[in-house]
Amino acid sequence: MMTDNFRLALIQTNPRLGDLQGNKDLATKYHRQAAEDGADLLLFPELFICGYPPEDLVLKPSFVADCKVAVEELAEITANGAPAMLVGLPWSEEGKLYNAVALLDEGKIQAVRFKVDLPNYAVFDEKRVFASGPLPGPVNFRGIRIGVPICEDTWSDEVCECLEETGAEILLVPNGSPYHRAKVEDRLQVNLQRVVETGLPLVYCNQLGGQDELVFDGASFVINADRSLALQMPQMAEAVAYVDWSRSEDGNWVAAQGELAGIPSHDEADWNACVLGLKDYVNKNGFPGVVLGLSGGIDSAICAAMAVDALGADRVHCIMLPYRYTSQESLVDAKACAEALGVRYDIVPIAQPVEGFLDCLSPIFEGTESGITEENLQSRARGTILMAVSNKFGAMVLTTGNKSEMSVGYATLYGDMNGGFNPIKDLYKTHVYHLAKWRNENLPAGVMGPAGEVIPNNIIVKAPTAELRENQKDQDSLPEYDVLDDILYCLVEEEMSVADIIKRGHPAETVKRVEHLLYIAEYKRRQAAPGVKISRKNFGRDRRYPITNRYRDNNL
Repeated sequence: MMTDNFRLALIQTNPRLGDLQGNKDLATKYHRQAAEDGADLLLFPELFICGYPPEDLVLKPSFVADCKVAVEELAEITANGAPAMLVGLPWSEEGKLYNAVALLDEGKIQAVRFKVDLPNYAVFDEKRVFASGPLPGPVNFRGIRIGVPICEDTWSDEVCECLEETGAEILLVPNGSPYHRAKVEDRLQVNLQRVVETGLPLVYCNQLGGQDELVFDGASFVINADRSLALQMPQMAEAVAYVDWSRSEDGNWVAAQGELAGIPSHDEADWNACVLGLKDYVNKNGFPGVVLGLSGGIDSAICAAMAVDALGADRVHCIMLPYRYTSQESLVDAKACAEALGVRYDIVPIAQPVEGFLDCLSPIFEGTESGITEENLQSRARGTILMAVSNKFGAMVLTTGNKSEMSVGYATLYGDMNGGFNPIKDLYKTHVYHLAKWRNENLPAGVMGPAGEVIPNNIIVKAPTAELRENQKDQDSLPEYDVLDDILYCLVEEEMSVADIIKRGHPAETVKRVEHLLYIAEYKRRQAAPGVKISRKNFGRDRRYPITNRYRDNNL
């Protein structure tokens, strides 16, 4: 059967990992909509039926079997001339497990193709659970030879070249490509190169939504064989797009020009990623809302703003937890922030529990000088109170430490590190300030928070402090944040040597001290809440260092 025209539906959607019935229902909903809109074929993101990345779930044979059953049931709705679907699933065959995509048509699974290039770097660990598939040929869809490289298969040339050589006419690529800053440009350039090499048009369909630390940002696109961009779908938004294809006189397929959605600035994309990651973590795990300590400082203020943008003011509860070192300025700023966001705001003084801890410890501490231990009791009292509110009412505690603090251990275990999720975990302090100013001047599309100054300007301009002792400032213990963050970026993202960092103009003593703090804080980071990945190298999935580690870079 030959055809010269067909309509493709790109389903840029948000599956829930492990929710096979829910994902099947979602696919059924989109199939019904696409049928009404005259589509011939639907393309879903990578491993759609189970969600991506499934990690060790796919090592359970029952899970893999249930995924296949769900896809077989989904195939039934493609009977009697209904639109076909390309749906991803884990697939077991001859004792091996594959990351696969299945063509569903005429009521059954017509063909299956396997992922060849399994990513095993940064956040990816697919070689641990999947086998690499053989180089694939195209699938025959109603007379059209379609190549289906899966995500990483387009990041090198081998798979796409094999598909072109074996007769593929179009490349349809299901993806689970997570966000980091400037990732949209990276994807476009890589896939444009595949178009140049093969001479084939390419469709890139990416997943949307938050999954633990990862955020999938969509931003799907279509590139014609002449290298023109035929379609650009929105970033950070669920969407369906239809691509009308026609066979040209020379027999090649051409996509009609579609909408070219604007791609947000890096600042807006970073903000939206934090918001989407938080929103999906809270909603997919069934929390009614969040509770957080609002200190009057920048970190808790920006987290509160992100929470309101993600969930709405009625699902965000802010609590000020003052002690003797809490300034009147902080009380005023925290209240102003809560009022600007429209959230519930309570004040719970912590003097009584802190003094109680000090009293019960006084026999053991007798003869010692007061210091960090006593300061940390304040943080731990606050953490206990927030966890109690969470236990009583069900809201998840939001933790608010930035990447600078997490890097050097400027945080208290079982205190301000208490919480279930951290939207700014991968934002350095200087980036936090930058995004706070940006949000006060911009209202991102689709958020639930108000326009205008949601973070009082005084919070942004005043010197940062933990307020655990009189006249304390962060810079009493740490370098200025612009210096600290540059050194940390060099150490964490770039893995630069101490000598090369010193050449950037930083004092050797400061660089060595920051490197030391970075290494010895690893045990804290292992116990920290998950948080949204924004950079190319976040703590946790990207950067995996040993806790017990005596190495220091002494090559100065």
